[in-house]
Amino acid sequence: MQDSMAAAQPISRLGGIIRSTAGNFLEMFDFFLFGFYAADITRAFFPTDNEVAGLLKTYGIFWLGALMRPVGAVVLGSYVDRIGRRKGLILTLSIMAVGTACIAFTPGYAAIGIAAPVIVLIGRLLQGFSAGVELGGVSIYLFEIATPGNKGFYTSFQSASQQVAIFAASIIGYVMKISLTPEQIANGGWRIPFFIGCLIIPFIFVIRRTLQETPEFLAQKKHPTTREVFRSMVANWEVVLLGMMLTVMTTVTFYLITVYTPRFGVVLKLSQADSLLVTLCVATSNFIWLPIGGAISDRVGRKPVLLTIATLALLTAHPALSWLVAEPTFNKMLAVELWFSFFFGVYNGAMVAALSELVPSNVRATCFSLAFSLAVALFGTATPLVSTLLIDITKDESSPGYWLMFAAFCGIVATLAFHRRGRAADVPGTVAA
Repeated sequence: MQDSMAAAQPISRLGGIIRSTAGNFLEMFDFFLFGFYAADITRAFFPTDNEVAGLLKTYGIFWLGALMRPVGAVVLGSYVDRIGRRKGLILTLSIMAVGTACIAFTPGYAAIGIAAPVIVLIGRLLQGFSAGVELGGVSIYLFEIATPGNKGFYTSFQSASQQVAIFAASIIGYVMKISLTPEQIANGGWRIPFFIGCLIIPFIFVIRRTLQETPEFLAQKKHPTTREVFRSMVANWEVVLLGMMLTVMTTVTFYLITVYTPRFGVVLKLSQADSLLVTLCVATSNFIWLPIGGAISDRVGRKPVLLTIATLALLTAHPALSWLVAEPTFNKMLAVELWFSFFFGVYNGAMVAALSELVPSNVRATCFSLAFSLAVALFGTATPLVSTLLIDITKDESSPGYWLMFAAFCGIVATLAFHRRGRAADVPGTVAA
């Protein structure tokens, strides 16, 4: 009934953007909080005398949850390609809500022992499973409702909604920082933002249930079966692999300037309040640059934008961090993070539309989600873990810059490879343009 109504009524693009991206907000709200309160979560669920070892356990759980993304991309992605964008996005939100509740309400290790970290792990696995297609499903939804010639601009709002989540989480964290003592936050105060996340879940459910199906999906004469989705996905493994490499630059930069920033501030001996203010500014900067990057790529093509930004990152990532760690200050950290924010916003604004154009239309949600999920699981969410290990092993606080340089190199290789293969459609906005 809902789908027939959607077919009969013209889709509201502004309403579609808001309703579809609401789940993205919840996903990134929780992901950021998990990274920001990593030290407190470690003390609650993974007590240890070695701070680095404890953080590695927490970041390890964070990463294991991300490893479920490719599984969710395949399982839920095939559902979205077969049943529809609307129903798929409602299902992912339901699974995500359960994972969020697990982390918010689980008692600490002192109360229930080993069951505590196990439940937290289950919650992270559920979040990762749902996130595997949440981001891809939203991106494809926005791609399919966009007006001609504006695909990059429309799809940029998928990531823009995540910046709103980071901004909101940072504001809450800053208010808690000035209102509560460190002991109060460590003794359970860190759970407050997670409780707030649980409170907004019913509202997100209400607005997402009114989401209309995309006209492009409804216009398809035949929707693929699950077996056909898997067969097509395997046949297009090269596109998925190159899509993953194209996305690495986005995911590594994003997790470096958001989730890892609070911990990096501690490494540089800056205050937590300073780190939160930097994160607030980064979220605002990301939100501004994303639609700009998407709109520019609609006019000049995806390839020039992707290559320019990836090359800038390759050449300046480590020098910028070296300049920062030589004499850390709030202003220098802000300048470096905003420079990296420029990379993320403009590159991602072009990349989401480019990947949407490159994957086969009949299995668009599955292939897009799998490529993006592999990049997030293997590289993006590993960024806090890799950065912590690099600094611990090399004793060089600027060493995370090498990780970002590697990500930029992946972006350059993937963009050039797609161009040579001629996989892009013959329209002005594609990678091959």
